[in-house]
Amino acid sequence: MSDLLKTRIDKWLWSVRVYKTRTLASEACAAGKIKIDGDSVKASYLVKQGQTIQINRQGDKLTYKVLKLIDKRVGAPLAAVCFEDLTPQEEKDKLNLPSAFYEVRDKGVGRPTKRDRRDIDRFKEFDD
Repeated sequence: MSDLLKTRIDKWLWSVRVYKTRTLASEACAAGKIKIDGDSVKASYLVKQGQTIQINRQGDKLTYKVLKLIDKRVGAPLAAVCFEDLTPQEEKDKLNLPSAFYEVRDKGVGRPTKRDRRDIDRFKEFDD
């Protein structure tokens, strides 16, 4: 796996678990949300080791450096050694902020009750 010289960017993003499916990775490339060394790339772009990838995903700006090329999806611990996260700390902090559009629940509490759902719906109607 590591003897590859080049691999498609959509395949690599899927392999290292940045995107859940290869289709989502391809669509992100087509939409111009993937940039390598500052240039937007197509899904068929052949990525090489050492390149810097900027990803704009749902308003979040992530930056990764390619350390190892793989073309098969692997487990998270194996995928983590294939890239270096260069995302600035300010962007990482934005990812951890709770959204104002949903109620933050303690882990393990479960899904909203019927009463909670009605309260959420009333809040959304008031916001519109």
